[in-house]
Amino acid sequence: MNIDELNNRFQDSKAEDVISFFLKEYGQKAALSSSLGAEDQVLTDMIFKIQNDANIFTLDTGRLHPETYNVMDETNLKYNVKLDVIFPKNDDVEKLYQTQGVNGHFESIENRKNCCGIRKMEPLKRALKPLKVWFTGLRASQSVTRTDMPIVEFDVNFDVIKVNPLINWSEEDVWEYIKKNNVPYNKLHDQGYPSIGCAPCTRPVKEGEDIRSGRWWWENPEHKECGLHAK
Repeated sequence: MNIDELNNRFQDSKAEDVISFFLKEYGQKAALSSSLGAEDQVLTDMIFKIQNDANIFTLDTGRLHPETYNVMDETNLKYNVKLDVIFPKNDDVEKLYQTQGVNGHFESIENRKNCCGIRKMEPLKRALKPLKVWFTGLRASQSVTRTDMPIVEFDVNFDVIKVNPLINWSEEDVWEYIKKNNVPYNKLHDQGYPSIGCAPCTRPVKEGEDIRSGRWWWENPEHKECGLHAK
């Protein structure tokens, strides 16, 4: 498919229409990788309303918040599913601890990216390998690293078509949908966490701060990606 043509086609389309197109075209070869954050919960609701056996998976890094496991359970119960859970490789995690310790990710960007690589990048590559389409909950206003992302792009790192149905949504749009459709959400959002990742690398955000400032807060904004959504 021609990416430019797809972006022109979906420029003014509803998120549900974008999702429907790719689910119809690719079926089980299309999947949402869910962080169980607010945006991905919106997409989960949309996707299961369109196709109740759709492919949705999440990455369990081994260092998630308890609240994240709670919303995973609530999601399974609401939609009568069991989300696929992808784990890092045991040997890789053991080696990580042996070389940089439990919290070595605080010591340098290189260490942090190494941790992200083992806990997130490798499992994601494994999960995406058989797929053609990757749905994400990215929004342009989330970060300086995401302002220019289109609705549809080809991700050369993972060799998939990457579809961002909510890219033009505001935070208000997300929460309006969640409330209107009674979508389960991570209760950390009520405690000042707009963006939720691993527990050691996520903290609440103060009023007026950038919504991604609670992720890897010890680094400069231009470095604040784990590699999953690098340009």
